[in-house]
Amino acid sequence: MSFSSEVKSELSRIIPRGKHCRIASLAAILSSVGIWEEGPDGLRLSLDTDNPQLIGKCFTLFEKTTNISLKLSPERNMTRVLAKEEDLLAAAELLQMTDGDGRVRTARKTGVPDALLARACCRRSYLRDTFLCIGSMSDPSREYHLEFDAQTGEHAQQIRQAMEDCGIGSRIIRRKKYHVVYVKDSTAIVTLLTMMGAHASLLEMENSRILKEVRNQVNRRVNCETANIGKTVSAAQHQIEDIRLLEEKGVLKELPEKLRKAAELRLEYPEAALQELGGLMVPPVGKSGMNHRLRKLSELAAGYRTT
Repeated sequence: MSFSSEVKSELSRIIPRGKHCRIASLAAILSSVGIWEEGPDGLRLSLDTDNPQLIGKCFTLFEKTTNISLKLSPERNMTRVLAKEEDLLAAAELLQMTDGDGRVRTARKTGVPDALLARACCRRSYLRDTFLCIGSMSDPSREYHLEFDAQTGEHAQQIRQAMEDCGIGSRIIRRKKYHVVYVKDSTAIVTLLTMMGAHASLLEMENSRILKEVRNQVNRRVNCETANIGKTVSAAQHQIEDIRLLEEKGVLKELPEKLRKAAELRLEYPEAALQELGGLMVPPVGKSGMNHRLRKLSELAAGYRTT
């Protein structure tokens, strides 16, 4: 199961306690996958989804929020909501999906009435079940990306505004026939998962974030140490070449004992760091002292190269 499917599975089990939040949830589902239409036998409602968890949650919300007696019947790639026309009209009125004449607005996927999102808890319910219908999320071990694929610009703008009202920034882009509301910031995604109630998924994401950060820190440290080793080896090679030149010119043995001993140690320990070489001196010297002596040898060698 993908990470996105795990998030949706967790969200599908959350049924709000407050009736106003259940109304927001049910409206979110019907505005995303619901199809209202006039059929030969009157008003019809179908769910444009084959997700059994979403269908089951929709049924539960209807049962706990309305007094409607209904059944669900699979039809091709959809699920038909079987209920009396007057019951469907009553449900549409409860969800504020009717016009002034008491007729159901059949425009699809344009969002829910703003009045249903007046409370913060209702906005959370709306976002939770809108994500359940049209949301997706990448595996956080690879990248941070969460999105809602709305079919209309009005729906996308409502989703973006609901997130903004909850303190979560997002962007909208057009991708083929969809208006995509997306979030790439990991902190914002954590906030959204927390707000929607996906706590198990949140813990999994946080574990991935920690592992990724530790891995990145280790890689940076290894890269840094590798680069430092490369610099040390390169510098040591130049120092050895300079010492060999002084030896060929016969001046090495005439140098002060401190410089001569530094040269001998560098030849004996060609891969040692400056601090290690300094510790081998008698008496020991620090890294800067050893660096000063080897630089002095290089300056002397440079003088012979120019003559």
